[in-house]
Amino acid sequence: MAALTGRDIVCFSNDWDGDPLSKTHIMRILARDNRVLWVNSLGNRAPRATTADAARIWKKLRDAARGLTEPERNLHVLAPLYVPAYGLAAVRRLNRALLRLQVRAAMQRLGFGRPISWSFLPSAAAVAGTLGEALVVYHVVDEFSAFSDASAHVAELEARLLRRADLVIASSERLLAAKRLINPRAVLVRHGVDHAHFARALDPSLPVPAPLAALPRPVIGFFGLVADWIDLPLVRQVADAYPQASVVLLGKVITSTAPLDGARNVHLLGRRPYQELPAWCRGFDVAITPFRRNELALAANPLKAREYVAAGLPNVCTDLPELRQVPGCTVTRTPEEFVAAVGRALRAGGPDPARSALVRAEGWEAKVDELRAHVEAAERGAVPARIQAVPG
Repeated sequence: MAALTGRDIVCFSNDWDGDPLSKTHIMRILARDNRVLWVNSLGNRAPRATTADAARIWKKLRDAARGLTEPERNLHVLAPLYVPAYGLAAVRRLNRALLRLQVRAAMQRLGFGRPISWSFLPSAAAVAGTLGEALVVYHVVDEFSAFSDASAHVAELEARLLRRADLVIASSERLLAAKRLINPRAVLVRHGVDHAHFARALDPSLPVPAPLAALPRPVIGFFGLVADWIDLPLVRQVADAYPQASVVLLGKVITSTAPLDGARNVHLLGRRPYQELPAWCRGFDVAITPFRRNELALAANPLKAREYVAAGLPNVCTDLPELRQVPGCTVTRTPEEFVAAVGRALRAGGPDPARSALVRAEGWEAKVDELRAHVEAAERGAVPARIQAVPG
């Protein structure tokens, strides 16, 4: 049987109905030739007494009540019930039993046998390697223990998952080096891009959204989660340096925006659906990727960098190792360099088909072909047999 064709895959990842991430793109392509059971996020931290976390818990309960769903052909979604607390050993044992019971019941209902478990989250350590798998894959895309709100147990869970994996896939060189210290069966597969989707920004008939079209030009744009890893003081420096420009941030805000207070040319326009992003990109003159240089960012491979380039936009970035590998990006070492590079990009201005072509070969289909090759090698025995799952 060919690797990753006609197989059953149990995928532990973020919630299916969130914004499309690397996991979504990969599993959608794999679902063309395989059956996928997508297990919604188990979380990496305990909830806090906040309105946002209360709403998240309520949504989890609603999703679980719907049972197993099939939002797309061959892609089945399970929203498991679990106790969102990691500090107590008894709770962790309960969660392990609950999760395994629910996943096995879904597998039985779907007729899954000898699946590949494909985990994107450390919390999958609770059951990965206990489902009668033919192969255990850990696909690591972030340094999870570096998130500011991560549970203290995330590193322990990840180490357990790394030891159990037949194959570890890392999305950045920094992650690869770190995870190989625990499991040498690790390979590098960088993120891809939905090139055809974002290249729609080059279509002159695509209308720019009204809220953006109404703003003064030029437009310096960003889309993505506005979180504590985004360098908002740097964004403020850009806004102050180019007061005639509009600085537009699209995305859910989950951190303090105090550094932007009083900046009249900064516009926080909220989260916009993925399908609309090319139209917003069409209205940008320059894109920015202003990440803080902390441990989380240094290990990251930001999806948006290739998406901006696919849209034909000049993309000015802070100096992260993986951004140096993205053609069409201007990587800067200091805030002053960043601000100056934005000015040069503004003079060049706007979406450019030649720039978009730089990442055409980096589509998700090409990345999935790399993944197929690595899975095939693992199943041929090119890597040692799996270390047996350890209770805990």
